[in-house]
Order: sequence, then C-alpha cells, then structure tokens
Amino acid sequence: MARRTGFAKVSERIGRHISEDELLQELAGGEARVAMTAIEGIDLAGMSVDAGTFEEVVFRSCTFDDVDFSRCGFTDVIFIDCRFVQSPMDRCWLNRCEFRSCSALGMQFRKSRLTGVGIEDSQFRYADFSDSTVERFRAVRTGFAESIWHGARPRRIELDTCDLTKAEFFRTPLAGIDVSTCEFSGITVSSDFHELRGCIVSPQQAVELSGLLGVTVREQL
Repeated sequence: MARRTGFAKVSERIGRHISEDELLQELAGGEARVAMTAIEGIDLAGMSVDAGTFEEVVFRSCTFDDVDFSRCGFTDVIFIDCRFVQSPMDRCWLNRCEFRSCSALGMQFRKSRLTGVGIEDSQFRYADFSDSTVERFRAVRTGFAESIWHGARPRRIELDTCDLTKAEFFRTPLAGIDVSTCEFSGITVSSDFHELRGCIVSPQQAVELSGLLGVTVREQL
C-alpha cells in the first residue's frame, strides 16, 4: 500500500471561521491574509489574489476558475476535491501543502518554491514546474503526462504510480528519483541524456529508454 502524502500541519476537521462574503472581501483587497479556517464549496472566478498569504487553511470542493495566485504564500494548506482552471501559482511558495483528488490541468508553478508538497489521486496533466525548486515532494497515483520541468531543481522526490508520459525534463537532473512504478515513456531530455544519470527505473523502462540512445536490446533466444 502506498504511503499517504501528508505534510500539512492542519487538521482536516478545522471549522469554518470566515464567511463567504468575508472571504471575498479579503481577497478583493489585495495581499489578502487568510488563516485558520476551512473553506468549502466556494466558486471563485476571475479574481487576482496576487501576493496573498494562506496559513492553516483547508479548501474543500472549491473551484478556482481564472484565479491568479501568483506570488502567494501557502503554509499548512490542504486542497481536497478542488478544481483549478487557468489559475497559475507562478512565483509562489508552497510550504507543507497537499492536493488530494484535485483537477489542475495545466497548472503553472513556474519559478515557484515547493517544500513539503504532497499530491494524491489528482490530475496535473500539462502542469509547468519550469525553473522551480522542488524539495520534499511526494506524489501518488497522479497524472503528470506532458508536464514541463525545464530547469527545475528537484531534491528528495518520491513518485509512486504516477503518469509521466511525454513529460519534459530538459535541464532537470533526475538522479536518485525512483520512477520504476510510473509511466515513463516518450519523455524529453537533452541530447546527451545527462538528466537521466542516476535515475532509478524498472527493467522494462530501461529497455524503452535504450531507444533514446539508439541502442537495440535483443531478447535472448
């Protein structure tokens, strides 16, 4: 059984201590600060939350449509069954955060800092982690197909049963990262394949990756 991705130090049973109207007013004011509350069933659209701060918050069944989270700080935050549509988190700091059963197609984490982030049973297809720092990151049963990791700086990464099909790892070292339980075909790396040095793969994946090197593996007769 796969380990849970828990990092956030906030209780899922935390109560709601701010009304929807109070939340909208706080977010509309710029550089919002939302702390120690649960937020459930909110449908936000077209709002800029630039440079906002969220601490000890549980978002449950919320929809973020065209919400700009750029330059925000998230500490001890859990997103459960939430949907993100064109809601970038560029230049953000996500510290001890979790995404559970979330849909975030094309989510942008460009030039962000992710420390202690867990993602479980979620869909992050086309997500962009370019030029981000990713440390203590654990993803389980999550789709990262066609995701972009150009120039990312990963450290202490755990990936379990994730889909990395056609992911792009240009200038991103994968040394020490175990992808043996993941879908790992059709990836993009540099012409000298240096990103793959030290990456941990399954025997079948090793055979598939040999195609990148122009090597044919002959089965024994």
